[in-house]
Amino acid sequence: MSDVEPDCPKRMTFGPCGGVRDDASCELDERPCPFAAPDAAAVAWPDAPRASAPPASRLLEAAARGPVVLTDLTIPPYDAAGLAAVTRTLAGSCDAVLVGEHQNRPDFPPTLMTALVAEAGGVPWVTLACRDRNRLVLEQELAGLALAGVDGVLCVTGDGRAQGVRPDVTQVFDLDGTQLAALAGARGHAVAVPEAPAAQPRHLRPDRLVEKQRAGAHLAVLNHVRSADEVATFVAAARSRGLRIPVVAGVAVYTDERSARVLQNFPGLHLDDDEVARVLAAPDVREAGIEAAVREARALLAIDGVAGVNLSGLASADGELVGAQVKAEIGTRIREGR
Repeated sequence: MSDVEPDCPKRMTFGPCGGVRDDASCELDERPCPFAAPDAAAVAWPDAPRASAPPASRLLEAAARGPVVLTDLTIPPYDAAGLAAVTRTLAGSCDAVLVGEHQNRPDFPPTLMTALVAEAGGVPWVTLACRDRNRLVLEQELAGLALAGVDGVLCVTGDGRAQGVRPDVTQVFDLDGTQLAALAGARGHAVAVPEAPAAQPRHLRPDRLVEKQRAGAHLAVLNHVRSADEVATFVAAARSRGLRIPVVAGVAVYTDERSARVLQNFPGLHLDDDEVARVLAAPDVREAGIEAAVREARALLAIDGVAGVNLSGLASADGELVGAQVKAEIGTRIREGR
């Protein structure tokens, strides 16, 4: 196994993460990302590729049949009733929900999130981040998720904790996302990994995703980029390097200024700023935002190699349930037209 990069504050081995800024600096401080040097190459996964068939997963099985919709589960923290209401609202509009692990608001542990989502009728894909857990705890989480009936695990290094959120608590980063993907795959999970095609260094991103596949990933979830053409270029490059796993592309969901700005300000992802301006200037911003998301989804699903879309974003400043209603409407329109 490769050594930890000593200049990476996330202690990554298989970097760079998806949060590298446009000037190639770290999302956590002003230092240059050590994986983004001009002469850098993707860090190769040192072990033999995992050749086993993907484990049973409703989302992966659906993706093998046709386009899928994976919807971010944006919920009030530590609120089981709120989680159930959002999950029920999304039911029928998507193939699975993606349970996030946010940098700015801690929530229930992944095993409990899995059980609550399944109880409310959702198909849970749960994000597992390395920020707050060492390897032992990650192994415990993976064992618990298997018993809880998770459909799949999105393995991420994790964003640095937001400024002012539990500054008294150490950030761990004992493993990185690629190492966690290998661990999850070895434990029998369906494994998704993220990639950020628009983050620096862009030329390394296709190779980096292929190395995650070699580590054991079964599905790729892409972060937002400005256009479908950028996604097509990225997917074609990754396929030419040996990528075989299904790719789910990110669709930006926003219906007001706050939900748009949250996405625009996040490191490593990009939106079409002209499209955002058109939506926000529309007489009916909610409907304009929904229509923009549906158009983006259909353009992405037309790309060879894209197996689905991820409806991602706050969606609305009017609360999580309203945001879920927006996403449900978008998902329904996509599914009706696919």
